[in-house]
Amino acid sequence: MLITKETDYALRILRTLSEGGCHTVGSLAAREALPRNFAYKIVKKLERAGLIGISRGNGGGCYLACDLGERSLCELINAIEQNSRLSSCMEPGYDCEWQRANGPCGIHVQLCRVQKQIDRELSSRSLSWVLSGDGG
Repeated sequence: MLITKETDYALRILRTLSEGGCHTVGSLAAREALPRNFAYKIVKKLERAGLIGISRGNGGGCYLACDLGERSLCELINAIEQNSRLSSCMEPGYDCEWQRANGPCGIHVQLCRVQKQIDRELSSRSLSWVLSGDGG
């Protein structure tokens, strides 16, 4: 599992919003050096995940809508990424031609073990921990 640019940009957006206030997508993009169109796409995903809110109209913008101490890095990755698995064969509904012909796959089993460890670690890290820059 990789932290893609999209997840990195989402973290940057959350960093600015964690300081408080309401920010337009344009101001978020400028402050965090993000492409504006990409920032808008990410903001919509963050809103769908309940991490941020968006108020419309004059004086509107994006604001933090959750306690980042109660939301995990794993939750963010799953909200942003379409494929957050170590291997595509772990995605729900994946049709493995090799397994259909040969039965259970030892590689798949081992990668699933690694994925579970990664998921546990990412789930144990709150977004506030990630954003704080604290090494502990």
